[in-house]
Amino acid sequence: MKLHRLLLPLCALSFSLQVYAADELRVNGVLIPNARIEAAMQAALATGAADTPPLRIAVRTQLTTQEVLRQAALKKGFDKDPAVIALRDDTMIRRYLAETVRPAPIPEAEIQQRYSGIIASLGEKEFKFSLIAVDSADKARVILDSLAKGANFADLARTQSQLPSAPQGGALDWVSFKLPAVEGKTAGLPLAVAQAIASLPPGGVSAEPLVLDARFYLLRMDDVRPTRIPTYAEAAPMLRQVLEAQARERASGDLVARLIKEARVSH
Repeated sequence: MKLHRLLLPLCALSFSLQVYAADELRVNGVLIPNARIEAAMQAALATGAADTPPLRIAVRTQLTTQEVLRQAALKKGFDKDPAVIALRDDTMIRRYLAETVRPAPIPEAEIQQRYSGIIASLGEKEFKFSLIAVDSADKARVILDSLAKGANFADLARTQSQLPSAPQGGALDWVSFKLPAVEGKTAGLPLAVAQAIASLPPGGVSAEPLVLDARFYLLRMDDVRPTRIPTYAEAAPMLRQVLEAQARERASGDLVARLIKEARVSH
């Protein structure tokens, strides 16, 4: 083995051992607090790694690497870059909200109530359907003509639809509601869409575009099945997450409103 090939790993090992052995970690005179080292260590342990000397060496070496790069960036003035400042402020705001906004735990009774409400809104059937939305009647007509000639609905959705579901070929999740469809009780769907869905057989495509909010919608019924009702034990974890997120959003809104009210804003 050539000498230089041996010296490189030995030098790296020597550096790492020095980093690990030091009582404190300083990089060009800048102290990396023990609290930050321990936080990085806990993050590493959270991945399932074992608390071993090599892991501690790796953590401290990673922090050293981050610090030398940070110092190099500072020398170039990147801390003054508006994009960097915006990113830093965004991170700080998210950290502030996470530490400050802590709504009360969601009572089990509230989760049970939400579960009961959802179950009561379900119909006997649930529907799996796909949508294509375009911004003109002419485009919708061209798509209908293509479908009549045997074109694939999913392929057309991927290339033509203006909806977020386009990459999935226009496919949406299963949905269930009582029939006949009634305004406000259609699982969040516009009433016209719910009515169109209920009228289509499996594999059927709407004969004419459905016009809503200056868009032209084409629907395909992918499948129909008896409604599958999850047990409370299956649904409760997801419902808890939804209710907790809603509680955090409300509490964040209240906090922002109070801060704005107390702020001195000039124009």
